[in-house]
Amino acid sequence: MTKQVVEPSHADPIVAGGSDAIGGPIGRFRSAGNWWNPLRVLIALTAVVYGIGYVLDLSCRSSGWVSPENYEHLCYSDIPPLFSLRGFADGLFPYLQTMPDQTPLEYPVLTGVFMQIAAMITRVITVIAPSTPAGTVFFDVNVVLLFIPLVVAVIATALTVRRRPWDAAMFALAPGVLFAATINWDLLPLAFAGLALLLWSRNRPFAAGLLLGLAVAAKFYPVLFLGAFLVLTIRTGKWRAFAALVGGTVLTWLMVNIPFIVGNLDGWAFFYSFSQKRGQDFGSFWFALTEMELPSVPIDALNTVATGCFLLMCIAIAVLALRAKRRPRLAQLLFLIIAAFAVTNKVYSPQYVLWLIPLAVLARPRWRDFIIWQVGELIYFAAVWWFLVGYGNADQKGLTQQWYAVAIIVHIAAMIYFAIMVIRDIVQPEHDPVRNDGFAEDVDDPGGGPYDGAADVATLRRV
Repeated sequence: MTKQVVEPSHADPIVAGGSDAIGGPIGRFRSAGNWWNPLRVLIALTAVVYGIGYVLDLSCRSSGWVSPENYEHLCYSDIPPLFSLRGFADGLFPYLQTMPDQTPLEYPVLTGVFMQIAAMITRVITVIAPSTPAGTVFFDVNVVLLFIPLVVAVIATALTVRRRPWDAAMFALAPGVLFAATINWDLLPLAFAGLALLLWSRNRPFAAGLLLGLAVAAKFYPVLFLGAFLVLTIRTGKWRAFAALVGGTVLTWLMVNIPFIVGNLDGWAFFYSFSQKRGQDFGSFWFALTEMELPSVPIDALNTVATGCFLLMCIAIAVLALRAKRRPRLAQLLFLIIAAFAVTNKVYSPQYVLWLIPLAVLARPRWRDFIIWQVGELIYFAAVWWFLVGYGNADQKGLTQQWYAVAIIVHIAAMIYFAIMVIRDIVQPEHDPVRNDGFAEDVDDPGGGPYDGAADVATLRRV
């Protein structure tokens, strides 16, 4: 198999057409001696987009994220208020200590540790520069620290499929990254999950499991990755690699969580109980039904219905994977599973788009479909904040509940569109841009690690 790097200006019609503005498809500047190799370019692109995102937040930063201006200017962030609302300003350690009148930290342990590190740096800076509000300093510190996992995630995505590093430019330039990177701490699990997929692609399943366990300790959604691994393991019989992956995942998750479980079980468990008890919330299909005044699911049945819908989708994905005439690539199943979770979940926060971006890049690296999906997400991004301008406040005029519900449907439809294109690639593998880029023959699953080139041992296809 050739080691030639796939250039998007040659392989992707959108990039090829757009390259005319800068002199046409890439040529002499791709030489091996050029300092601007793909990884350095990707880091630069990531820095530029992330920097622009920070500039867009400056209006909120200067006003202290006061409402409703933070919604009107589309620069809301959870980071500044949680510095004081979760005990960081009082020097408390999350999970182990909680102020009597405050809510325990509602994030998985590793995210809480990351926040604590940022809080410690913040307290040092505020001693040196006491004139700057502590919440603002906390935000700035997190912006600097979160850039590290973002770069790691972009590089990991670039390296997972060796011959296609330029696909990660979709990640680096994604509008979802521009607008949602600093809403919350979701970049942290992206780095660990990205490294896990990179290690798996290099046939290091136990090491991949160790990193996946850290991803789950930072945000719970990566645990769903195991479903895709399980289905492909059933089809290929690679049970030893799967067992190593699961073993590594369980090991690091326990190592991170057990100290907090022992230290304060109630504080540690709050994230899980909070997720279980919360009702329908912003961005979800269930919330849209209510806002459109259509029949909705009763609160006491929502967990069962949402979970049931997600499981049904997972079963459909598994059947698709086991019946497909050619085994799906790992990234394709990962995207479909996380998209199914996002569509059926009780809440869809704007930063959740970050979960899907690297998976979309690996699943279907085509700019046209990626842009269509991202436009749908941008519509929702603007809609949710403008809706919150007037939510619960009769004195403020914001987006009506009906138009907000329409925006929810638009973002769900855009996500489903991208998922349909991935499904088409599975059903008709000749359309898969990774397997049919015109630069190599017999490409199976270059990011699939042990699955790449493996023979099928169990399928649901008719003989």
